Amino acid sequence: MKTTFLFQRANYVLMLAGIALIILGFVLMSGGGSEDPNVYNPELFSTRRIVVAPFLIVVGFAVEIWAIMRKPKAD
Repeated sequence: MKTTFLFQRANYVLMLAGIALIILGFVLMSGGGSEDPNVYNPELFSTRRIVVAPFLIVVGFAVEIWAIMRKPKAD
């Protein structure tokens, strides 16, 4: 009995790449707070947290959708 998978290897690789992008985006978005709530830390609104990290997360989700919707090549 031959086992068949729902996706091909390329689909799984793309899914892992998308997950890596999403995780990287969340890691880049973390931090920046202050130990003292009465002290303002301008690093909270850095370009990395406001622009780059959300962009990576959206790209990661787009890669995930592409990996799922990608048609397998005929053998």
